[in-house]
Amino acid sequence: MAKLNKVDEKVVATLQAEGKELTLQEISDKTGESSKKVFRSLRKLFENEIVSTQARKYTLAITDTKAIKAKLAAKGDEDEAPV
Repeated sequence: MAKLNKVDEKVVATLQAEGKELTLQEISDKTGESSKKVFRSLRKLFENEIVSTQARKYTLAITDTKAIKAKLAAKGDEDEAPV
């Protein structure tokens, strides 16, 4: 099952707190994490449809933290289904 790690949680919290689109560098500055770690987190969140991006700016596609965790749990269940 996919889970949020500490960097993912910081990225989500930052996007929730700001309530607007942010660049990778802005998110990195606000979280105190390296751009590389933030990029990996954003990619994971984007692939799980939690973050959306347009013109190199990121925003939450899902704003409720419980909904985010439910989405990741559902995604994890799909990944573990037998083929």
